[in-house]
Amino acid sequence: MGGSSTAEPPVGIDEFLERVRAGYERIEPRDAYEAFQGGEALLVDIRYAALRERDGLIPGALVVERNELEWRLDPQGSHRAPEATSHDLRVVVICNEGYASSLAVETLRRLGLRRATDLVGGFQAWRAAGLPVTLEAGPPPAPRAVHAPDHRLSPKPEAR
Repeated sequence: MGGSSTAEPPVGIDEFLERVRAGYERIEPRDAYEAFQGGEALLVDIRYAALRERDGLIPGALVVERNELEWRLDPQGSHRAPEATSHDLRVVVICNEGYASSLAVETLRRLGLRRATDLVGGFQAWRAAGLPVTLEAGPPPAPRAVHAPDHRLSPKPEAR
């Protein structure tokens, strides 16, 4: 009584990662920095606390532990971060070296965050590119406002 299975055979993590990354365009550190500075992208640091303490923070990035990411960035979620304003939000997920962030992007895109991407090389590539990093202790700086295009909303008429 063998029966046939319609499930796909298991794949290794390397092949799975390759498949995930084929579904979107990743972003280089300098391009992510420019998009962030221009208010066009929200940087989201998912590294765990020990790495942030050891290597520092990206000033203005939203720090969200990986196990909370989907709940904090779902614009429809009851536990969303104030920055998670729209499914059109351009989110750049940053992990330490650019592997876990790719897997995180997969779930964010399944939640409808169609512009989610991750940083090629992660935080280590950001730092190697000479982009801003702070080693200051204490809470990270507040994230910058990001302007997500929302074509469904039209301006309200002025009150007279």
